[in-house]
Amino acid sequence: MNDYGFFRVAAAVPVVKVAAPSANAKQCFELVEKAYGQQVQAICFPELSITGYSCGDLFLSRHLIDSAESALEWLLQKTEKMDIIIIVGMPLRISSSLLNGAVVLHRGNIVAAVAKTFLCEESGERHWFADASDIEDGSITLCGRTVPFGHNMVFGDGRRAFSIEIGEDLFAAVSPSSIQSVAGGLVTFNLSAVKSQTGAKCQLADIVRVQSMRCMSGYVMASAGYGESSGDNLYMGCSFIAENGVMLKYSSDWAANDSLIISDIDVDKLNMCRMRSSVFKELKGNGIFYNLNIPDWHAEKPIYPIPENPFITDSLDKTCSEAFSIQVASLVTRMQNICAKKVVLGISGGLDSTLALLVVAKSFDVMGLDRNGIVAVTMPGFGTTDRTYNNALELMKCLGTDVREISIANACLAHFSDIGHNPEIKDVVFENSQARERTQILMDLANKENALVIGTGDMSELALGWCTYNGDQMSMYGVNAGVPKTMVRRIVEYLAETEDFAAVKSYLIDVVATPVSPELLPADNDGNINQKTENLVGPYELHDFFIYHLLKNGFAPQKVLYLAKYAFSEQYNEDTISKWLKLFLRRFFSQQFKRSSMPDGPQVFAVSLSPRNGWRFPSDVSSAEWLADL
Repeated sequence: MNDYGFFRVAAAVPVVKVAAPSANAKQCFELVEKAYGQQVQAICFPELSITGYSCGDLFLSRHLIDSAESALEWLLQKTEKMDIIIIVGMPLRISSSLLNGAVVLHRGNIVAAVAKTFLCEESGERHWFADASDIEDGSITLCGRTVPFGHNMVFGDGRRAFSIEIGEDLFAAVSPSSIQSVAGGLVTFNLSAVKSQTGAKCQLADIVRVQSMRCMSGYVMASAGYGESSGDNLYMGCSFIAENGVMLKYSSDWAANDSLIISDIDVDKLNMCRMRSSVFKELKGNGIFYNLNIPDWHAEKPIYPIPENPFITDSLDKTCSEAFSIQVASLVTRMQNICAKKVVLGISGGLDSTLALLVVAKSFDVMGLDRNGIVAVTMPGFGTTDRTYNNALELMKCLGTDVREISIANACLAHFSDIGHNPEIKDVVFENSQARERTQILMDLANKENALVIGTGDMSELALGWCTYNGDQMSMYGVNAGVPKTMVRRIVEYLAETEDFAAVKSYLIDVVATPVSPELLPADNDGNINQKTENLVGPYELHDFFIYHLLKNGFAPQKVLYLAKYAFSEQYNEDTISKWLKLFLRRFFSQQFKRSSMPDGPQVFAVSLSPRNGWRFPSDVSSAEWLADL
């Protein structure tokens, strides 16, 4: 089975009995069984989970250390037929030193032992344990076996690799996980014991999330909880699973029972992030890489968030507000830098031109310019419907622009006559000549008015090449070029509810409800739009999903199809998704020449198609290998 680049991990917090290793091993085994039943590949337990964290001076008892090894031996035997990696915490004895350690188990074998580097002064750990950095890496005798030992070890099979740090290691200025990540570790497991204090859980969650972002890694933490001594402290019993700055799973607040959280971590995505990062290209880690066959990923469906719209990374309103602010700030900067006081743009009554008009209107307000300097032009043609025509006029009037109306019909008919084209033939010549005529009008008006032509085309149209070369593909500044179609719709919806555009709310709502169309073919017998874009090239919500995962994450088409199957399970079947994905790939590869000559425009979201600082791509590349993946 294809593992699609996922690594299924778990953080487990058992109910411990302080200084009772055999009972604690049994609790760990029960959680291992649960995790194994859910196809978990690696499970992490809290700090000193075999003995309990709060044993105090009992750590110096030989009987406790011997009992811990016996309990570990029992756990090894119970799990020898389970293909799951188990990471437990226990005291490690090396000569006359005692270390706060973690032991990696797999199929009845001890893979290696790792020790804590930075001991917790507040908990008095130095009273019982030695600092791991004082002990040379090498080997340790454990349960009668000689096993590898170190404090900066990375385990993996080349594609998936993990490392371990313990408790306060995370809080060091240069933590072991930072060193291990540069050395190749993609996921860090932290065995911890965190004291409960007000606000501590939120703070710890932020630290875990930020460390996963700094290391471009997954981060799994399990912290000691119920059953630990409550003499002067209560232990939090929390657990977290984060991936590159995003919290995937976390446990509920303290409870009087065990807990188990499970999530997949996308190591393909992490590898792609690192490949693009100059940090990981320039740094070299000094960790020890230990070859370990990671168990196969057998799950049918990932335990992983797969949003329909991955461009929404925060609340919808916050995402829309920030995106609109970027568009406005970019246009203001461009106009101020070139000393422009006027702009020209075409208004069709569709989504893209409406958003562009709102961006321009807000930009003029920010600069303190009269909106009459916005030369807004509606250019009805052969396919213009009353609905879009009226919306265009009302938007221009209500926003206080310089309203112009220039029909393109006669100019196009004259052009058809000049080139010998029959206007009854509604082909690409019939359609594209209209787009080019509109662009010529805008460019010439800009010369006449000493103004800047604002492009309205969006990222999704550029990705598909759903624009006319040297027509609507061209402008002097494209304010929507960094915004996918689904987000154009969301931003207009958002702006309709704001005070700035309350006067045009009803028109914005109707624009959002209007089918997307270039309106280059005549309307139907009832005067409605006859050329609906999504019937021809497919749903934009799918294409925007494809754009994000193919370009931002670098996923193979097969993985994109797999993810889309679950993200859109209620809307489309797999065959339908596959059909539109193939169309997307064909068009995306073949239409690069339009993007190679696209005008400037701000990057708004995580993906940019700009040939200058976004997507650098040859215009004659073949899509054959990508299509063959489906």
